[in-house]
Amino acid sequence: MILVTGATGLVGSYLLYNLLQKDEPVRALLFNQNSLNRTRRIFESLGSDAETLLARVDWVEGDVLDVLAIEKAMEGVKKVYHCAAIVSFDPRDHAQMMKINVEGTANVVNAALEAGVEKLCHVSSIAALGRTDNSPVIDEKSQFKTGKYNSKYSLSKFMAEREVWRGTAEGLNAVIVNPSIILGYGHPEKGSTKMFTTIYRNSLFYGQGINGFVGVEDVVRAMTGLMESPVKNERFVVSAGDFSYKEVFSMIARGFGKPEPKWPVPSFVLEIVWRFEWLRGKLTGTKPLITRETARTSKGNYQYASRKLQCTLKFEYTPLEDTITRTCRLIKNDLEMGKA
Repeated sequence: MILVTGATGLVGSYLLYNLLQKDEPVRALLFNQNSLNRTRRIFESLGSDAETLLARVDWVEGDVLDVLAIEKAMEGVKKVYHCAAIVSFDPRDHAQMMKINVEGTANVVNAALEAGVEKLCHVSSIAALGRTDNSPVIDEKSQFKTGKYNSKYSLSKFMAEREVWRGTAEGLNAVIVNPSIILGYGHPEKGSTKMFTTIYRNSLFYGQGINGFVGVEDVVRAMTGLMESPVKNERFVVSAGDFSYKEVFSMIARGFGKPEPKWPVPSFVLEIVWRFEWLRGKLTGTKPLITRETARTSKGNYQYASRKLQCTLKFEYTPLEDTITRTCRLIKNDLEMGKA
């Protein structure tokens, strides 16, 4: 039996699909029944009978903060994919994010040790590797350092990794994947997929930074490949390449059949916008479209090396524009049909 946490998120949904297509017995934690709707849409977009596939999953109600639910879910489990996490740069979410990302990971690791699980895959982030001003290429050996270039999200993922490494010291076999910015068809108003809907509505501006990007299906292939290999107690950067935001925004605009972005957003404008969004969020209780952390990240030039994964699994990445083109087609259909 395979257990998946965060099974209705972007990575978790594509992972579920991958495992079910291989006829693997799968169990999954389910905190919110409504989140199944997006997983259902993802399955449908991949050309499958969503209801038939979802019915094959052994759903266990609960989340990673529910120790009893995790212990129940671990019964008879040989492999665990830990995908559950909060990704947020809103200061109001920091406390809950630390609880779920760090305490939740500790709970999963403890339960896996108690259950005698054979291997665990932890979905971390390149953010956990740290960022510095004018940093060289970041790889698996990079060391996290606190500082203004590392967000609270980065810190939460770094601390979550420490719980996994603690588990390996206690006898757990584990692998950690550190994906760059993950692109793919998911909820159009959440996570990196929101970038697509933003550009669909206004494709004229772009950020001036550089970052790593990767398709969600490549992340899943890396995860399953590592779990099926003899590799243990190592981490792997998963990134299809480094791209400027102008390049990525242009690919998305072309995918939607819209004009490519023309104007970079000046730094002083970002400083004004994040402050305005902070105030708007305070007054209305809504999520800010941009925060101080995301404004700072959008200006940074970050480069990542993923050679270790490519050498270990002879891994080949899907061209990023192919991922973007497919995602644009699906999101455009949702927006035009009023399903977003």
